[in-house]
Amino acid sequence: MGHLSRAGLRVLPVIAAIALGGCTTGPSGTPASLGAASSPAVPPSAAAPGSATSAARLSSPAQLSLVSPTANQVVHGTTLHVVVALTGATIVAATTTAVRPDQGHIHLYVDNNLVSMNYGTTQDLEVAPGTHILHAEFVASDHYPFDPRVVTPDIVFTVQP
Repeated sequence: MGHLSRAGLRVLPVIAAIALGGCTTGPSGTPASLGAASSPAVPPSAAAPGSATSAARLSSPAQLSLVSPTANQVVHGTTLHVVVALTGATIVAATTTAVRPDQGHIHLYVDNNLVSMNYGTTQDLEVAPGTHILHAEFVASDHYPFDPRVVTPDIVFTVQP
């Protein structure tokens, strides 16, 4: 087994977090649980010096909006059906490694916690009763944000049993 450099050792936790992040598959994704939430990836500014992510990020022509839920919507039950609209870019498979400004996938955040890395425009999320904040972000195929970030405004919604 070969030896890793110090920079390589600093990148390993980021790679592990991405690999274990619970990416969903299929055009509508699969149910994701808030209990299975993973932390957002290390922002490019905090990446190891000399790594591919420490360089300047691409800007994207993409525009992203939340279709559902709507602001102040009351959801009954514990499943939130999320629908986003993406224009100016396309969603690509998880196996894509080339970073292009018009390709990527969508990260969903509930209460500022990353809960889904989605390869489609719909997703069902399990949510606890209460008031929550949702936003979505279109990110590059390497899971890092574009610069400037392509993110929706926060949407406040309430879950009632």
